[in-house]
Order: sequence, then structure tokens, then C-alpha cells
Amino acid sequence: MKNIFIITSLLLIPAFLFSEGQKKDENKENPAQIETNINGKGYSITIQFEAGEADNHPSMALWVEDLHGNFIQPLFVTKSFATGTYRYVKQAGDHWEPGTKLYKASLPYFIHKWTNSKNSRGFKIPSPQHPVPDAYTSATALNDFILHTKTDNKGKDKLRLVMEINQAWDFNDYWHNAKFPENKEYKASCQPSIIYAVTIDTNAPMEYYVMNPIGHGHYAGENGKLYTDLSTLTTAKNIAKKIEIRIEP
Repeated sequence: MKNIFIITSLLLIPAFLFSEGQKKDENKENPAQIETNINGKGYSITIQFEAGEADNHPSMALWVEDLHGNFIQPLFVTKSFATGTYRYVKQAGDHWEPGTKLYKASLPYFIHKWTNSKNSRGFKIPSPQHPVPDAYTSATALNDFILHTKTDNKGKDKLRLVMEINQAWDFNDYWHNAKFPENKEYKASCQPSIIYAVTIDTNAPMEYYVMNPIGHGHYAGENGKLYTDLSTLTTAKNIAKKIEIRIEP
């Protein structure tokens, strides 16, 4: 019965609701090129994202924090999540219409970091009234992509880059549709967001860095804690195959 429910749910709700995507680039030799914060005065950072076999319209956020975990600035947030506006939200007859939704469970670790930062101007979840600034956003590339971005300024010598990724309706045997039957936020996510991080010394940068998973977010977005046990995640760990970072001081 559980499998029948999952299949039916995915047929009724478009899997691409969470992210406004570009046309899928099937040529792995030519990944999509994305630029954000082009007017930044700080470090130039290139992120090469190699999509894994489970990649399917994920929401993403990439940001900079200090070594104490204090949020400094965003670098990249998928545009639909950053604005709370999605192309496929309301079903009208035989088609879907755009609309606004606030998904706490999508990127909860980022939400709580951003909410507590001075940059957020007091907002809670990104919405049309309180979006993440356009400079840091872009539509999601539906395959591999290369992100070219900059920090606002140089500031800290050592930085921590953090990336949170989540995919809608990502069930598995542990995070199944009946686990929290009354929790709508959970049902929109199922396997929780997965979080990657890497520390960079700008005074002695390596040729490149590889981001590694460090934990996951709350399954229903109820807090901003980092949960380090990844043993219950399966396909969520295969959304990204490799995330490679290069930085120019």
C-alpha cells in the first residue's frame, strides 16, 4: 500500500514544483554556466557541480560563514526558493498555475542561518515580500553546472563554504510517506536536506577543494540544527556526485 501511495502522489504533483529550471542539458561535456554576485569585491569562487544519478530539480543554497558557524553571506540560492514563487503550485483543471508557497522543510539549515543574519532584514522564509536578493539567485540547472560567483569583500582569511540540497518527495524505506502522517511539511520533503561544507584558507589556497556531506537538516524544518547521522539517507546522498570548489584570492 505504501508504494502505491507514493506513485500516485508523484503523478498528481509535478516533481519540478520546488525549482524553476532551465532546459535540461544532456551534453555532460558542456555544463550550464551560472553567474551570481558579479559585482562582489571579494574572492572569485568557482563551483563545479556534478549531478548524481538521483538529481531531479533539487532546491539549493550555497553560502559563506566563519569558522564559528556565523553566517556571512549567500552566494547562490535557487530562484524559486529564494522568492517563494514556483511555476507549478495550483492545479486548475488539466494544468498547473504558478503561485507562492513557503516550504520550511526544503532548506531549513539555510533558513535559520539566514534568518539570524543581519542581511535577512528580519524575514523568516523567503517570500515575494522578503526574497533573497536577486544578485545571489539563479534558476536551477537541471544537470551539471558551473557556478561563477564572488564574495562581497575579502574580510576573513579562513572561510567555510556550506551548501544545502533538498529534493521534493524523496522517499525511502526509513523516510516513508507514513512516518509522520499529520505533518505536511515532512510530506513535501521526506528525506531531509543534506548539507555539505569545506573550509578554505585564503592565504594558502589549495588548487581545488571537494565539498563533503556533514549532516542533514530537520525533516520538517522546525529548527536549524545540524544532524550528523547520515545513515538513514539513501538517494539524497546521490543528488550530487561531486562538488568541486576553486578560489582566487
